[in-house]
Amino acid sequence: MLDHVGFAVSDANASKRFYEAALAPLGITLLMTVPAEENGSGGTAYGFGKDDNPFFWVGDNERVGEGTHVAFRADTRGQVDAFHKAALAAGGRDNGGPGLRPNYGPNYYAAFVYDPDGLNIEAVCHAPG
Repeated sequence: MLDHVGFAVSDANASKRFYEAALAPLGITLLMTVPAEENGSGGTAYGFGKDDNPFFWVGDNERVGEGTHVAFRADTRGQVDAFHKAALAAGGRDNGGPGLRPNYGPNYYAAFVYDPDGLNIEAVCHAPG
């Protein structure tokens, strides 16, 4: 289980807008903003999560990571579909539409998108049908 994941982005405000839209179908919202003056990196950081637990962070003023990937767990396959649609509408690029990925597991239903910086973002549901 992950406590939180964070990575650097080229434009924190653009990424904030993208993730607010793309993660809304999964029930994940913006919970915290840490301004540059209070952030050790010198850039603004945005924390997204559920139930007062910000577990996903993006921030600027650092070098954008290479090969970064994060998977968000969805409760239903419908949420995976909604994530994919919302992410594309928010400016993401398709990296694998919603569907079963049996090579990852018999009920592994996922969708993949590239965010505004080209980072590979996934939503996955492990529930059967």
